[in-house]
Amino acid sequence: MKKILKSNNRLTLGDLVTAVTSVSRNLNEAAAAVADLIESGRVRLTSNGRIIRARVS
Repeated sequence: MKKILKSNNRLTLGDLVTAVTSVSRNLNEAAAAVADLIESGRVRLTSNGRIIRARVS
């Protein structure tokens, strides 16, 4: 997968999926990349300012 630039901007989960999909070879790679970003803690999910724990299986 290509390198994605770091950003301190707040984006929606949909924006994340769109960005990852745009640089992935296929949907399986995109899904794996998004899951890895969430599981590794490189992406934090929040709702109304509160961090949401997400477990990807």
